This record gives sequence, structure tokens and C-alpha cells, in this order.
Amino acid sequence: MNEPLAERIRPKSLDDYISQQHLVGKTGILTNHIKRGIIPSLILWGPPGIGKTTLANIIANESERPFYTLSAISSGVKDVREVIDKAKKSAGLFTTKNPILFIDEIHRFSKSQQDSLLGAVEKGWVTLIGATTENPSFEVIPALLSRCQVYILNSFDKNDLIALLQRAIDKDDIISEREIVLEETDALMQVSGGDARKLLNIFELLVNSSDDPVKITNSYVLEKVQKNTARYDKTGEQHYDIISAFIKSIRGSDPNAAVYWLARMIEGGEDVKFIARRLVILASEDIGNANPTALILANNTFQAVSIIGNPESRIILSQCAVYLASSPKSNASYKAIGKAQALVKETGDLSVPLHLRNAPTKLMKDLEYGKNYKYSHDFENNFAAQEYLPDTISNTKLYDPGKNSRENNFRTFLRNLWKKKYNY
Repeated sequence: MNEPLAERIRPKSLDDYISQQHLVGKTGILTNHIKRGIIPSLILWGPPGIGKTTLANIIANESERPFYTLSAISSGVKDVREVIDKAKKSAGLFTTKNPILFIDEIHRFSKSQQDSLLGAVEKGWVTLIGATTENPSFEVIPALLSRCQVYILNSFDKNDLIALLQRAIDKDDIISEREIVLEETDALMQVSGGDARKLLNIFELLVNSSDDPVKITNSYVLEKVQKNTARYDKTGEQHYDIISAFIKSIRGSDPNAAVYWLARMIEGGEDVKFIARRLVILASEDIGNANPTALILANNTFQAVSIIGNPESRIILSQCAVYLASSPKSNASYKAIGKAQALVKETGDLSVPLHLRNAPTKLMKDLEYGKNYKYSHDFENNFAAQEYLPDTISNTKLYDPGKNSRENNFRTFLRNLWKKKYNY
């Protein structure tokens, strides 16, 4: 049986590797590591089908290191230890360079499995390369993460994906024998969702489903792969579209749509922690101080599903989604930090006013650090009017309370304190 097209044209060197020039271009950081022969343990983080496994293989080949690979889906602590033992024995027999241990989908490793890697990484028995589609800050234990460099792989753009198709047409031993006319590519881009592996698999299906000449048009692509695009793909385009619909339904205060899209994700096997993390973000971004309890419930939901797992997590997620959808909404705090960050970028590092500076030493006191600061609790209503912003941006209002009952109370409270200073 023939290998799939994606395997047949998998790049073997950095020169053949498409995209990720910030990492593997002429001045890319990984290119420099390979040239110097110093490969740190690292995590490759990015969407599916963008070449994480390929890049790990190329790093091993070009640095001439022994290469071991494990899949987090099918490997346990025993498998990890066996590979580490092999790596320790091989190191020094044929090379003085550390063997590379590649772990695909490292985010699926449990804490104990990740713990079993620590000693080998710390002592240099192996150089770890992990691949993940999930944020390593959440999915990789801190002790292991601190020993690895994290490199972000960007999604392929349209030009990258077309270049992959052209490589297949020009260089693959089987595809190059066919008469192929690449008339339109928009539908191919859409159904592949930026996943190069998926793109090449669909392309091979299209070529094998037609006699020469094979004309790749949008209508032909949609006709052949229509059934596939109706399914939920938790690592592809549907993953992003459905979580988007879920979030927008909650933001739009529609609990019925929210639980529908939640059910779609659950039935599709989506990671419950991924869903819960998005609920935590939404609780602050879209509800905020209109109902501060929303963030507490969302955070507790994340903690609960992390412990409970499937199938019971669906109940907890449903409760949280319904509560958030049925809650009053405000993005005032979200907008405030956006304005503040824009102001910081515009004005740079403005000096902290002297009266707000800390004065732990005599020299600082002599320089009038902290002088004339008014301690709020020494004044009536625990408030003393004074300037807290740098002089050049004084009186700048960044937070404008939302129009809901709770933040209307905030507005009244702040207006009474600040009078007309901030025009609340």
C-alpha cells in the first residue's frame, strides 16, 4: 500500500521546509541552534498540520542525533522510562550528542507521565522536543516547562499551502505522473482549515477520484468532500468555528444556542478543559463587573472539570454556560485594559509621580520619594483626592462603567468621589 501523499513529500531538510521563517529561516533561532550544534529541550506549539513533527525530525537529522519518538495518546510512564533507558545507553556509543526524544501531543501526558521526563531532561540524558496544539502554560507542568524553550509555529497562509500543492504536483513520484490543472484553490483552503496534512490528503483523494486531466475547481472540491466537512473536527476548522459560535451565543445571552454548541463539542470529543478555559475568559471579558460571580463560577468550573473528567463534566459545563448566557453583560473592564495598553504604547515609560513612589531607604526619602502621599484610610470615607497618573496623562479616563445595575452603582460611587475630574 502506498504511503499517504503527506508522508511521501514530507521535507527532509530545512531547505525544503515551508513557512516558519522566524524559526528556520536563514537567521531563524532554530537554524542558529542547529548550526551551533546546541539543541535545547523545547516545546513546539501551534495548530495541527503545520509541521511540528516534521520539524522535530529535521532537527534530529541535521544535528545528527539519535531520534526517539513517543505518542502521548498511546504511551505510559513505562514507555517513557524504556525510551529514556535506550537513549542513555545509545548516548556515547555512536555520538557524544544527546539523543532527541520527541513526544507528540505532549499536552495529553498526565502529571505523572510528565514528571517521569524531568530527571532525563535535567541531567541531559535526552533533549526533549514536545509538540502540542494546546497552550503549554496550561498543559505542561511548570517544572518541565521551565526546562524547555517554547517556540510558536504560525498557521500556514494561502501561499504556503499552494506551494505545498505545487510541490506535490512537481515532485511526488505518483502525483507528478498525472495531468493536473489547479484552476481554483479557495475551497481546498476552506475545507483543510490551514492543516497541511489534511490539505494533502484531500488533494490526493481528489486526484484519485478523477481521470486525467484532473481539474481542481471549487465545485469539484466541495462535491467530493461535502460529507467530511459536516463532521466536527476537534483539531481542524470546525474546532474554531464551533467554539466561536458557542462564545458568541453566550455573549448574546442565548442559553439555548449555548448548550447546543456545547453539545456539539462534547459529542465531537472536545477537550473539556479547553471549553472551560474559554468560559473563564468570557466571564471576565463579556460579563466582568456586571456580575463578578460569573468569573468565580467559571473558574470553579475549570477546576471541577479538571478533576471530574468525562462524562460528568458535561453537566458542570452546561450549568456554567447557562449561567453566563443568562447573566448581565459588560465589557467595560476589557475595554479599559485595551485603552490603557494603547496609551502605554503611545506614551512610553512615564515616570511614577514622586508622591506614589516607595521609599524604603533614607536616600529615597531624601529624594522626596513618597512625600505628600495621602493615605486614603486617614480621611473621611477612606478617600483622599490626589493624582495617581503621571502628569502628562493626568485626568485620563480609561474605565467607563457599563450600563447595568451593578456598574451603575460603580458610576455613582466614582462620580461622588471624583466629582467632575473623570466625568463619570
